[in-house]
Amino acid sequence: MRDVEGERADGARGAGIGALVWLAVATFSMGIDGYVLAGLLSQIADDLSVGPAAAGQLMAVFALTSALAGPVLSALTGGWERKATIVGALGVFVIGNLVVALAPTYAVAMTGRVVSALGGALLNAVISAYVVAKTPPERRGRALSLILGGWLTATALGVPLGLLLGQSDWRIPLFLVVAVGSAALVGILLRVPRLRLPPRSLRETLQPLREPRLLAALVVPVGIMCASYLCFTYATLIVGPRVGGGLVMVLVMFCYGLLSLVGNVLTGRLTDRRPPVQVVTGILGLLIASALLGSLGLLLPGALGTVAAIVWFFACAVGNGGSGVPLQARLSAMAPDSAALVFALNGSAMALGSALGSGLGGAALEIGVAPDRLLLISAVVLAATMLVHLAVGPRSAASALRA
Repeated sequence: MRDVEGERADGARGAGIGALVWLAVATFSMGIDGYVLAGLLSQIADDLSVGPAAAGQLMAVFALTSALAGPVLSALTGGWERKATIVGALGVFVIGNLVVALAPTYAVAMTGRVVSALGGALLNAVISAYVVAKTPPERRGRALSLILGGWLTATALGVPLGLLLGQSDWRIPLFLVVAVGSAALVGILLRVPRLRLPPRSLRETLQPLREPRLLAALVVPVGIMCASYLCFTYATLIVGPRVGGGLVMVLVMFCYGLLSLVGNVLTGRLTDRRPPVQVVTGILGLLIASALLGSLGLLLPGALGTVAAIVWFFACAVGNGGSGVPLQARLSAMAPDSAALVFALNGSAMALGSALGSGLGGAALEIGVAPDRLLLISAVVLAATMLVHLAVGPRSAASALRA
């Protein structure tokens, strides 16, 4: 058996593109699972003899379980060998989805969603932490973008395919998740190197929770996701009327997913060249400018308003898709010895931001705010996020990662 020093030396040489691809396949399966059921609620409700609201709770419980369990599981498994942790988490995730796919009742389906969320929450964090530990500093941005690209590819390609297959039976997309996850499990067992980091006590692992500066930095992913979902959740009300809805809106959403991938690739490379703090500042600037200019452009009549809506929406895709890698790089630099916990906290922050954004947008619409004005609310949230981001300090995550 190789010792710790030998395994860490392997990390300096990197895990290899084959290993990264299989890890990306795992995140691809999580991406499909995270979004596809939202478009099949009526079929689920009819089959399980519940109302649409109850069917929607299958999504809500998954998100809530992930947000709460991710940091806890990451802290408790911090001393485990990393490959074994990935395999175990992915196995739990696959089993949970298989339970949902075969569920005869709503209660069984809910149990399966909780199980899959427990596996997925740990899996997402430990994969990112593994990549940081196993990849040379000068290539970490690109490696993280490849892993995150699996999730974004699912939103652009996997989810539409799952929705198409799910029209005849809502269980088929879940079997697709099981198949892709199982393939990833085999690939990871065969191609992903082992990694055992120096053992750390639970107290040492939880040290980031006592760092005010790191906790303040977690406000940034909350703010970005809040501003994103404040508008994205109601995109059909903002962009739909201008493009005609129907298949055209489906095409627009598909392009949104592709441009999210483009933003992810661009910032992955940029994070290897520039401090992540600067990259995040640029992304926030882009999102603020697009929200302000977009709100003005939506006042234009006819084709001009349509072009403004599309340009705004696609600019958001590039910015939102590109935010993940530099945010992860900055946070991991603040607590390099507790990367899995930090990534889990980041995932929880993103889930919280998504929920806040959807809720805030819905509340605004309920009190009579026009859908177009959601862009201005988004700009306010982003401006506040920028202030927090700048206040946390100019420390270069890239410098810390290379230390």
